[in-house]
Amino acid sequence: MVALLLNTLSLRANEPVTTTNVHTTEAPKKELNIKELILEHLGDAYEWHITTIAEKPVSIPLPVILYSKTTGWNVFMSSAFHHGHEAYNGFSISESEKYKGKIVEKDAAGNEVRPLDISLTKNAVSLLISAALVIFIILLVARSYKRNSLESKKGFVGAMEMFIMSVYDGIIKPGIGKDYKRYAPYLLTVFFFIFVNNLLGLIPIFPGGANVTGNIAITFVLALCTFLIVNLTATKEYFKEIFWPDVPWWLKVPVPLMPAIELIGVFTKPFALMIRLFANILAGHSIVLGLVCLIFVTTSLGVATNASMTVLSVVFTVFIDFVELLVAYIQAYVFTMLSAVFIGLARIEPHHKKEIA
Repeated sequence: MVALLLNTLSLRANEPVTTTNVHTTEAPKKELNIKELILEHLGDAYEWHITTIAEKPVSIPLPVILYSKTTGWNVFMSSAFHHGHEAYNGFSISESEKYKGKIVEKDAAGNEVRPLDISLTKNAVSLLISAALVIFIILLVARSYKRNSLESKKGFVGAMEMFIMSVYDGIIKPGIGKDYKRYAPYLLTVFFFIFVNNLLGLIPIFPGGANVTGNIAITFVLALCTFLIVNLTATKEYFKEIFWPDVPWWLKVPVPLMPAIELIGVFTKPFALMIRLFANILAGHSIVLGLVCLIFVTTSLGVATNASMTVLSVVFTVFIDFVELLVAYIQAYVFTMLSAVFIGLARIEPHHKKEIA
């Protein structure tokens, strides 16, 4: 990962040499825009950039699917944009602040407008790859148990059994309670989906490198799934405690103070899930990119300073990469654990039951 980042940054940090009259002079080096570089690596794209060779980007083009009010449906490959430098059929990749990096077209007044865009972007393709990988792994394990469920499993299947049971017995059972089997398929799927995407995000080459779980749209959908499951399968007692909690009456009427607080809590729980996963994964990728950029920022401070900062940057980047491996598991664990706890709280039973004589 470090080597690929160094290659990309070194090519962007220098401008080609130009000549003036008879003498050959070096053009001033273009200042490296750290903010723009990091945001570009963290953002989505219409092509999958692999590397840069001789100042020429090597990328995998992805399908672009657009619907325009004037031209209707348009389907073509992103290579038609020539890495964003050219327009195609009236569409182009915007450089404006409002729609930067998005496909736009011009209206009658010459303003940029967004068509309906359902293209397979880098993040979308990475989602499909990770989903297929999770399905393949689970089916492989299931097939092994279908053949012989009594045999002691070894190797990859045995490791996956230990992994699955640790989530099943350590998170789902204690978090939910007696109805845990009903929610186990969802929570196991969420755990492995997040974990696989986190790991793929640490791999700098295809099919890795996409910032999927560091994209707030992805974490929003995951949190929304937990929100819907919590509230659509909750018990009557759960809603009773929200709208008519067991507190002194003057906290409920005439001003519904406690019901309002409880209702806000219904939405802050999934919001916390969304922000926690998004922020931790995004921060990890940003730190790695920022550390690598230190090498090129310090080039103007002299050879000794630059050499020492290069060594320091590489050491810290490798260290952060190992930390990110741990974070990849922790964030999948925390999201699954909190989801299980929220579901368990929504399955609350009445506190007082009449005893049957």
